Amino acid sequence: MYTFSQLLIRNILLGVVFVASAAGLSLFFLNEYIAEKQSFHKQSISTFVTTFHDSPKNLAAVLKQASDYNELMIRQLDSNEVLYSYVNKNQQTLFNLVQPPKQSFQQGSVNIKVEFQLSVDKEVNLLLTILAILTTIIFTLVILATFMSKRHSEKFFAAIKEQIKIDLSLIKAPEKDSDSENIIDIPELKQAVEEIKQLIESQVANSSVLEKEAYTDLLTELGNRNKFVQYYENNIAQQSSVEFGVLVITRCSELQTVNQIHGYHEGDNYIKQVAQILTRNATTYKSAQLYRLNSSDFAVILPNTMVKEAEQFAEDLRCRFNEYQQTTELDSVAYTGMVYFDDSKPLGEILALADTGISIAQTQRINAWYVQKESDSLKNNAVNQGNQNWRQEIENVIDNQRISLLVQPIQPTTRNSKVYHEVLARFLNSNDEMLPTASFIAMSEKLDKIANVDKLIVESAIREIASKNLVNQSFGINISPRSITDEQFLIWLERRLLREPDIAPRLVFEISEYGLQQNIKTSKRFIDMIHRSGSRVCVERFGVGLTSFKFFRDLKPDFIKMDSTYTRDIDEDKNNQYFLRLMVDLAHRLSIGVLAESVESQEEKHALEKLFIDGCQGFFIGKPKPI
Repeated sequence: MYTFSQLLIRNILLGVVFVASAAGLSLFFLNEYIAEKQSFHKQSISTFVTTFHDSPKNLAAVLKQASDYNELMIRQLDSNEVLYSYVNKNQQTLFNLVQPPKQSFQQGSVNIKVEFQLSVDKEVNLLLTILAILTTIIFTLVILATFMSKRHSEKFFAAIKEQIKIDLSLIKAPEKDSDSENIIDIPELKQAVEEIKQLIESQVANSSVLEKEAYTDLLTELGNRNKFVQYYENNIAQQSSVEFGVLVITRCSELQTVNQIHGYHEGDNYIKQVAQILTRNATTYKSAQLYRLNSSDFAVILPNTMVKEAEQFAEDLRCRFNEYQQTTELDSVAYTGMVYFDDSKPLGEILALADTGISIAQTQRINAWYVQKESDSLKNNAVNQGNQNWRQEIENVIDNQRISLLVQPIQPTTRNSKVYHEVLARFLNSNDEMLPTASFIAMSEKLDKIANVDKLIVESAIREIASKNLVNQSFGINISPRSITDEQFLIWLERRLLREPDIAPRLVFEISEYGLQQNIKTSKRFIDMIHRSGSRVCVERFGVGLTSFKFFRDLKPDFIKMDSTYTRDIDEDKNNQYFLRLMVDLAHRLSIGVLAESVESQEEKHALEKLFIDGCQGFFIGKPKPI
């Protein structure tokens, strides 16, 4: 048996090894982090140098705001003249193991060279603090473990000694032997067995949790796409218990609109409501399986069910969707496509056919469903049929001007902020029912009709503004990136704006950052034309791409609208607060207004106001209403 001192020395050595390993590992990751930080910072410098090369002091101020330095020097590239120099006299190092190497960056086009060495004092101090705390905790545990080990070992060996005595006495007096009452009964052994049992149960529980996360949608708690594919392969593709059936795909057509206008929390509630409706409907069918495939699509498998019975399922579903729609402000709830399957059909084919069924359903009445019959099973014919239905609907909307306009306000954060109302278009079929907006726009682009749709939106907006004498307000109109590459559309738009000298200055044309990036030359022509006509431009969904501010300085937009990923929960997200503060500062230097969309709470609004955002838009600010 070990003595107390032997146990203590052994445990101390183990603690030293653990602390040394942790220190080495931490040092390795710290060096990797510093390397990544330097690489990222070097890329960022190019944007700052291009923007602030005329003023070395402003450039240095922005660089020092973005990071801490041991040394920072800005030189003239051709003459090597020092324009700015800074040395941190209080710099610290950890035995020179994490001393960052000196870096340099030069930009020939602006004749600037930047030499720098990043400061890692904060990271080093944090590492030392963590190691100190870890060492204290480990050696405290070492002492406690030594006392406990000594105590348990004494009890254990005492029990073994006692059992040996009992065994010896039994050997000498076998006549006194009893039944199973003399089985070895050592409390320490029982405790060890119980601990092992608990460990095994814990591992089993953890594996169950991991499996649930891999196969379950967290929002609706339904099986996800992985679970759907697993069921299809095990029960259908392998000719198991399901010989045939109907696949039902339901698409939440308004999710994108709800997220944009009402906010992501409302979008989640919308998805939950649809999931509950599908669940109630599916439970009335024997062995029905329900899954959430992606953000907007649900799948229901009706095993060993004929198409006629599935049609009744879809009609019941449509009625439930209509009832739910009456309690909301939605233009529609969901559309459904269905297709018959058997074990001979690959999963990819039936999913594609069901998707085409949804496309056809969307051109019919609100919350409609459509079945891809056997006669439609040739994939190309089915796709063509869906495209043809959409083409007819789009042409009908354009020819008969079946459009309804709503506006959603952007609220200025200060009296000096000049913002506007965004125009939102909705499209109607021949029965004056709303078509799903996102699908309508997507199919218009696919069928090369988007320029005509944009003409219809612009013309309708100008007509509404003129007829209602709204020339004292400003309105934002979304333009598709494909339309600005259409020469005929640009000619038409310029002439139309020049004919409206009172209204043109009140229009702001919104186009996505991604769309502007596709062709810089064409984007510049478009923005220059808009400015010549007296109107303004807003770059929406800003921050999704990797655009530099040189790009925006050259294009000279009037506004940028931050993507919702940066504004959502901004009151709690320190990283996004820092990013927005930097973007607002740089944008205002270029005389660009900064707007925030998807503002859903008072806390988010207050946080954005503190960051000097010029305007806020979202469900909390104001709901869309007729123009």
